[in-house]
Amino acid sequence: MDQPLKDLAAVIMEHTPDTRDRAAELTRKALATGVEPERIIDEGLVAGMADVGRRFRDNEIFVPEVLLSARAMQAALDVLEPVLAEYGLEPVGRCVLGTVQGDIHDIGKNLVSMMLRGAGFEVVDLGVNVSLQKFDAAIEEHEPHLVGMSALLTTTMPRMEKNIAEWSGRGWTDRFSVMVGGAPVSEAWAAEIGADGYGRDAASAVDLALSLMEARRGPRAR
Repeated sequence: MDQPLKDLAAVIMEHTPDTRDRAAELTRKALATGVEPERIIDEGLVAGMADVGRRFRDNEIFVPEVLLSARAMQAALDVLEPVLAEYGLEPVGRCVLGTVQGDIHDIGKNLVSMMLRGAGFEVVDLGVNVSLQKFDAAIEEHEPHLVGMSALLTTTMPRMEKNIAEWSGRGWTDRFSVMVGGAPVSEAWAAEIGADGYGRDAASAVDLALSLMEARRGPRAR
């Protein structure tokens, strides 16, 4: 791995006031030395966030640190965005994401959104308190490969089931895969309501999204 990419992966795991600025600067440096944008994403950002996800799962770091890492990654992505357009790189996949109706919690969803972008996905983030109608409109407009729903309240979890039942009844679930997550959600619940997968945390959600994309259209070409 090139040194700028090693440095970028390392800075993603740092949690200091200047982490965002350093991530952006290291991204510019990598581009200036001729490193391809896809390698910056894969070997710098994704590698760094994968380690962040592992440390979070092992209780070595907590949500505030993960948020700092995700914001540093977003700063790097902001530098990369115009360059990616020039290179004509296709996104890994397209995901519509939102917290279900009646629920206004967004920290976990925001983490998933940022980490999916870092993994190369195009993300349409609908925010919180998202009705079935708003999901429907986004699905019709953006034709996603994945739809992700989040809930932090047990009282809003049934919205996931109702949405999936509605989409299944229309035959829409052949068009996209559904993944769910949130503190009260479990793998058993996801299977019970007909979701295609469950992400225990943001890092797991990214792994799941990549796995679902491979199942839908084969491994990503390199």
